[in-house]
Amino acid sequence: MMTSVDTDLIRVLADPLRLKIVNLLAHETLCTTHLVEETGARQTNLSNHLKVLREAGVVDTEPCGRFTYYRLRPDVITALAGQFTELAETARTTIDTDRKRAC
Repeated sequence: MMTSVDTDLIRVLADPLRLKIVNLLAHETLCTTHLVEETGARQTNLSNHLKVLREAGVVDTEPCGRFTYYRLRPDVITALAGQFTELAETARTTIDTDRKRAC
């Protein structure tokens, strides 16, 4: 059984600011203004990171007047966690069977 992890999503979440945004959004839905206050990032930089997260399907947006609110999509995080769980199970099976490729 070959298990792979979504490397594109890993790259998206590997950026420290994007990971901080994801952590903040795990606790509440926030607008760009809130995220600027919480992260200390410049608004333009933050908007670029939010665009990456949105395009990767990690966050959803909700317009509210002149503001846009961002909400984490827990199903995406759950799916990624499931991929890592499967990878760990594959590794356990490999260790348990002492399977190795001949040189």
